[in-house]
Amino acid sequence: MTQLLNAHQTAARLPWRALVDEIARLLRDGSVEVPPRLVQALPGGGSLFVMPALDSRVAITKLITFTPANAGTGRPAIQGDVVVFDVATGQRQLVLDGPTVTARRTAAVSAFAAQRLAPDTQGPLLVVGAGVQGKAHLEAFAEVLNTREVVIASRGAASAQALALHAQSLGVQARVVQDANAAIADCSLTVTCTPASGVVLDALPRKDAFISAVGAFTPQMVELSPGLCQHFAAQGTVFVDTADALHEAGDLLQAGLDVSRFATLADVVRQDIKKPAGLVLFKSCGWAGWDLAAARVALA
Repeated sequence: MTQLLNAHQTAARLPWRALVDEIARLLRDGSVEVPPRLVQALPGGGSLFVMPALDSRVAITKLITFTPANAGTGRPAIQGDVVVFDVATGQRQLVLDGPTVTARRTAAVSAFAAQRLAPDTQGPLLVVGAGVQGKAHLEAFAEVLNTREVVIASRGAASAQALALHAQSLGVQARVVQDANAAIADCSLTVTCTPASGVVLDALPRKDAFISAVGAFTPQMVELSPGLCQHFAAQGTVFVDTADALHEAGDLLQAGLDVSRFATLADVVRQDIKKPAGLVLFKSCGWAGWDLAAARVALA
């Protein structure tokens, strides 16, 4: 019988440390194949994503909708499933909650990147955006990097306060600020988790800063100003999650940067790239390989 897991059950199958460890293993696994994802525009501004991936044992397809117009309505922006198959038998083994997988694998990738690349992992952590991804990143950084102080900036005051209360329930000191640009100079870690409908960060960070920008995953989307991206490229080091960032990383593309020259997480793992000494920008666009890593953890 196929196990159909709801959001709570899916989250329980994806503990943060196991997910981060599996991401590292997947990047070393030569059997992994990830075809290009299909993104079909829908009437009204939404999109349908079909994202397959496989290794020698497991094949998955993530089928989700992304509906930006749902923001503020109580309906989730991301809806759908991740279907997990056994390669040898073709049997469907699991159906995971798509939004939960997306949130947890994205935050785990950011935590893994910070673990491997951030000059100073002590924090404080600045979280820009207090939605599903903001919550997931707070939890991942608290668990994986032992982050104990967080600063939250969000356009929604109620969601920011709710995330602060959640942080405190995890034993993390939290405060809400109105201006992310004013707070960034005090934070060694930053994650931007917004709908990426406009620039939310343009102030220059401290010299040991690490930023994970996850909101923008199309050329039209943006969270970081062109000047900030250019500053990281000139004065620090830029990394991307995969080579697909070449045509997806809106922040970097709108800054006029040559994305092909930036190392990927696979390069970091396979070439054993060490932590840079200065500024680090990590641009995450999403990849079905991360969903495959989540499926492998859920099966285990």
